[in-house]
Amino acid sequence: MYRFVKSKYMLLLALCLILMISACSSKKETAVPSASPTPSAVSTATPSPTAKEKVDLTISAAASLTDALKEIQTVYETKQPGIKLNFNYGASGALQQQIEQGAPSDLFLSAATKNMQALVDKQLIDSAKQKNLLLNDLVVVVPSDSKIAVQRIEDLSNPEIKHLAIGEPQTVPAGSYTKEALTRAKLWDSLQNIFVQGKDVRQVLTYVESGNAEAGFVYKTDALTSKKSQSRFQRRSNNLYAYCLSCWDCESYQAQQRS
Repeated sequence: MYRFVKSKYMLLLALCLILMISACSSKKETAVPSASPTPSAVSTATPSPTAKEKVDLTISAAASLTDALKEIQTVYETKQPGIKLNFNYGASGALQQQIEQGAPSDLFLSAATKNMQALVDKQLIDSAKQKNLLLNDLVVVVPSDSKIAVQRIEDLSNPEIKHLAIGEPQTVPAGSYTKEALTRAKLWDSLQNIFVQGKDVRQVLTYVESGNAEAGFVYKTDALTSKKSQSRFQRRSNNLYAYCLSCWDCESYQAQQRS
């Protein structure tokens, strides 16, 4: 019974995430401060779980979704007091590895398709429950008080830029997209000695905000939340996807690993 109830509210939460993250993304595109998403964005047709149906949902999510998901958590838990949302933020590659090693997760929101496909291949994700959630852009940011001229990707070879912050290409999708962009510009090899790698895109942003890096590659949504950095130019990145995980599939895979 608990599994049925949990599955029902996982699907409801997935729908809310799609509606509300899209709304948050739309608001941040205009860079106009606004209040938290209105409660009407959450479906009121489904009643909250009863006292015997208390549900805990665990969501593993790309670090770049932190702000949007915090807004969603406040609204969702207000409308559904019988449901507790537990978020695990990190680089998509690191989250993928955690799930493979048995970490519980009901929903996985990743910034890269390869991490999703790896879990689908291992039958940890139901391939029928995938949803293309939203788009994001890759941008270059500099400290808010920076006087260094950075208007295009070639400007990153400016000798005044002694540290360039990027996500770890192997585990951070933004880092992988950064490598692709720099490789296309024929700058990847020549800039290797100034890279400062972060474990997720939020750490990359922190390096720039603190002045530990003169520039860095982050998502546009992260840049819009920062008051200590400014965007200089952007590169189009790949889609951001959300997938529902099946508890039954997870348990089956973990049982196979133990046998």
